[in-house]
Amino acid sequence: MGHAGAAAAAVRHLRAGPVEPLPRPVLRCVREDERAPVDQGEFRRVLGNFATGLTVVTAPATTPGGPPAGFACQSFSSLSLDPPLVAFMVGRTSTTWPRIAAAGVFCVNVLGAGQREVCRAFAVSGADKFAGVAHDPAPVSGAPRLTGALAWIDCAIHAVHTGGDHLIVVGRVHALGAADGDEAPLLFHRGRFL
Repeated sequence: MGHAGAAAAAVRHLRAGPVEPLPRPVLRCVREDERAPVDQGEFRRVLGNFATGLTVVTAPATTPGGPPAGFACQSFSSLSLDPPLVAFMVGRTSTTWPRIAAAGVFCVNVLGAGQREVCRAFAVSGADKFAGVAHDPAPVSGAPRLTGALAWIDCAIHAVHTGGDHLIVVGRVHALGAADGDEAPLLFHRGRFL
């Protein structure tokens, strides 16, 4: 399934009601005078100074007996209070995104400082990411809610926007919760865990 197909699948599987489509962008080649004079390595180095929290975005299986989907995500944010919306960004080349799009729902699991290995497991491609990871179904979507996560946010896909080499996925929150306790969040800064 291509990127346009994944986005179309997400819209087809919306459970939050109809979403008005955005105007179709004009597609053309980027001219030399439009290219940003920023080296990708330098971009990564400078933006790495911004510490981010780490999450695992999960979705239920889309076929009976099939595996759930999930990936480690550091591009997550709250977006709106009314209606309650969150957003995450996912690379267009992600092999997990089409499965989340097909499910139409997802659960964001906010990782605690003690969950580095969980984060590493969900950062690899092609492996059984859920092997040895305890979870239960989120109450509305049924997406895996990881045991030990600091917080969880259960959502339906509300909209998908393009953003360069990533997609911006907006989710409408249907349920959420946080663990009791004072464990610090798992953070990523300058290419390493904090």
